[in-house]
Amino acid sequence: MSTPEQVSALERVRGLAREIAKFGAVGGLGVLVNLGVFNLIRHTTDLQVVRASVIATAVAILTNYMGFRYFTYRDRAHSRNSRELPLFLAFSLIGLVIENGVLYAATYGLGWDGRLATNLFKFIGIGTATVFRFWSYRTWVFKALPAHAPEAARGDGRARPAAAAAEPAPEPAGK
Repeated sequence: MSTPEQVSALERVRGLAREIAKFGAVGGLGVLVNLGVFNLIRHTTDLQVVRASVIATAVAILTNYMGFRYFTYRDRAHSRNSRELPLFLAFSLIGLVIENGVLYAATYGLGWDGRLATNLFKFIGIGTATVFRFWSYRTWVFKALPAHAPEAARGDGRARPAAAAAEPAPEPAGK
């Protein structure tokens, strides 16, 4: 027979696995956007490698924010006076530096600037930055609601954060 602590630990592991899977799905789309934009810029312009990469990373960051907010972390707290977007952008900027630092070191430090090498090191940079992004987004940007927070039903049947539960429900249209 399982103790409540074991069940709780198992539930936490399953929840983390679901979170990682959703993060990976959004991140996978972001990688495709990032590499696609990077290669499009590289093949159609004369921009330097790292500049093209920074632009591609910025486009992917915007794409990822939408996926993280409305898919991966849709059940996480939403703040009315939101610091979420500035925090997301700040941690994304750090991730951009990590990602493009790897590419910069390979391109300018080691002289590996062929198409295959730049894509390989761009991909390695994305992977390295992803570990940082996952930790920072889940810890600081899309904070989990406290387990003991009271929940009130939304109009669509989903639970809403305790802060939102204290607000009066919106008036139905036509009144």
